[in-house]
Amino acid sequence: MEEIIFSLNSVWLVLGALLVILMQGGFILLEAGSTRMKNAGHISGKTVFTFGLASIVFWAVGYGFIFGGNSNFFIGLSDFFYSGEQTGDMPYSTAAFFLFQLAFAGISLTIAFGGFAERAKLSAYLVFAILFSVLVYPVVAHWIWGGGWLAEHGKQDFAGSTVVHLTGAMAAFAATILLKPRIGKFNKNGTVNNIFGHNQVYTALGVIVLWVGWFGFNGGSTFVVDDGFFGFVALNTNIAAGAGAVAALIISWIVLGKSDIPTILNGALAGLVAITASCAFVETWASVVIGFVAGILVFYSVKFFDKLKVDDPIYALSVHGAAGVWGTLSTGLFATPELASVGQPGLFYGGGFSQLGVQAMGVSVSAIYAFAVSFAILYIMKKVMKGLRVSEEEEIIGLDVSEHGNYGYPEAFIANEEKNRIAN
Repeated sequence: MEEIIFSLNSVWLVLGALLVILMQGGFILLEAGSTRMKNAGHISGKTVFTFGLASIVFWAVGYGFIFGGNSNFFIGLSDFFYSGEQTGDMPYSTAAFFLFQLAFAGISLTIAFGGFAERAKLSAYLVFAILFSVLVYPVVAHWIWGGGWLAEHGKQDFAGSTVVHLTGAMAAFAATILLKPRIGKFNKNGTVNNIFGHNQVYTALGVIVLWVGWFGFNGGSTFVVDDGFFGFVALNTNIAAGAGAVAALIISWIVLGKSDIPTILNGALAGLVAITASCAFVETWASVVIGFVAGILVFYSVKFFDKLKVDDPIYALSVHGAAGVWGTLSTGLFATPELASVGQPGLFYGGGFSQLGVQAMGVSVSAIYAFAVSFAILYIMKKVMKGLRVSEEEEIIGLDVSEHGNYGYPEAFIANEEKNRIAN
């Protein structure tokens, strides 16, 4: 019987990993649809090669830094260049667990690249993918999931509102500051120009792919199947996403006079990000509240960053940053005594401010670390590489041509070029 359970748990982890890796496809659709068609091919290609690069770095050092032995409060110091061997008495395949964790590291990096969109050099993606995967993500992940100092305090982050989403968002924040806004995003008087994405259908399909993938993200984080708890986690995940989409529709309709499609899509994602930390610790009604608040929060967060003149083309700071902070704090409010397998119950269940304080400390320190180290990496890269950003001419013609020499939509662009040639 134990062998059967071991096999089922391992299959569940590999299935979860596949769903999370499939989310890279969701991000390709989301980012390509949210940006201009002249950059679509670039976005697709860089997502594939940076995930491949992150996979190799995670195998070489990332896994060891997070889960390796001889660890201290800051980082692990063994299990580098993981061989695939079974370790310890885990109730599942260690190799399956490795693959699952690798998929998470790839998602955090992809979120970080949201801050690079439509203006960063391809070489900047390549170098930052390596350094982020060595110096940023594994450190925060070890603190919370690898037995580091935040784990010792009982920080609750079931599937990564802080570890995956906030860490990626803080790196994206550092990138947006150093890269500066895209050409034409802000006027001299401070007003904002909407730079519309080229395909809302792609964006919506991206959200659906991510939504489905999230069942691997959160459900897979149970690691085992024998108690069926993954079903409860999946339930909380789904209703939080729904509440986020509904809340975003309502707030955009009230404030703007019409329901705004990008806001609705961001609301669903914000609900998913927010429930990621708390999906195993809260009751279903709380999942609705957490998702609903996230849907409203993401609407005002986008406006807040626009006022700061921070150009965030994929809304990484609002969807993954603001919602990640809220989701992490929410367990300090709603975690129940029966479900709080880590840490203590939340404020509304008699736990006082103790767990809420741990959550606030964890989210603050993790955000500061991810931002500061990412900023330092990018600042040094900017000096050494003589800039992170393509030239003005290259940005105007698009990264498909300037960085890769061909178009993501060749028929559309080449046909226009031919028309212009004939007209001239």
